Amino acid sequence: AMAGQIDGTVTGPISKEAIHGAGYHYAGHTEIYGSLTDTVDYAMMLVDNGFRVVHVSTHVSLREACDRVKKDRITTVINLTHSAVRQMGVSSPSIAVAGLNPHCGEGGMFGDEEMREILPAVREANARGLTVEGPIPADTVFVKMRGGMFDAVVVMYHDQGHIPAKLVGFQYNDRTKSWDSMSGVNVTLGLPIIRTSVDHGTAFDKAGDNCANPQSMVEAIKLAAVLAAAGVS
Repeated sequence: AMAGQIDGTVTGPISKEAIHGAGYHYAGHTEIYGSLTDTVDYAMMLVDNGFRVVHVSTHVSLREACDRVKKDRITTVINLTHSAVRQMGVSSPSIAVAGLNPHCGEGGMFGDEEMREILPAVREANARGLTVEGPIPADTVFVKMRGGMFDAVVVMYHDQGHIPAKLVGFQYNDRTKSWDSMSGVNVTLGLPIIRTSVDHGTAFDKAGDNCANPQSMVEAIKLAAVLAAAGVS
């Protein structure tokens, strides 16, 4: 891909425990791609049709994730999100930025990251002409995106984005003990090459049983093709 011999890459799930056991201390594919392409500023986007979330931090503890809520990083992720959504066919993206604390800190009563870090990043993006709104409480921002108010949401940490994305794209059937729907796709933003992936884990318990749901892989391949056709590097 770096040599231009192929137009994009699609990855399957990875066992983080296995790669660590083999001596490779990456948190996952996203970080591996960042390292191999010498990319410093990259981010994880989860996509399901028009539902898009992009993470300020991913595979770190919740305690460390709070420490990573910094204006410069949020600004970088807003920029990556704006570019990516445009590449996906939205000419003038409307981006929401989620708050970190309950009720966005309630004026500093429950934390001041919104005032110190998030709001300055939003204002800087607005000053550059981007349509960005926030911070917005995380318990309502995704409902607003589903209703068409936003094209993407920038979230502060892993589960803040993964939980709503999987509620939208995944459907489990307890009667059949299987997944009826797994349509989410993972995209790494900021790389010099295209990388999409499934939005689920390894499911070693299903290996060899011919019962795994391929939907997320199919959607990842289709999105990689769309991005390649759009001329995304």
